Amino acid sequence: MQIKLKLYASFSEYLPKGATGNVATVDVAEDASPDSVLQAWNLPMAEVHLVLVNGVFIPAGQRGRPLQPGDELAVWPAVAGG
Repeated sequence: MQIKLKLYASFSEYLPKGATGNVATVDVAEDASPDSVLQAWNLPMAEVHLVLVNGVFIPAGQRGRPLQPGDELAVWPAVAGG
């Protein structure tokens, strides 16, 4: 199935070639979850801070739930500012 993967800040370097800005449409397994997608794209899980599916925050303990075709998975690392 296909989902939209949106990676922000330093995570954008993990997007596949052909991504537009910080967004790529990617093929994932039918039973893919946010965690399995992030692991498949080799994101450093210790740096994953904010995960949203279709604009809804997904806490760390719930990131194993299955995604649906067409879902948008957006991910941000922890950022520091001042």
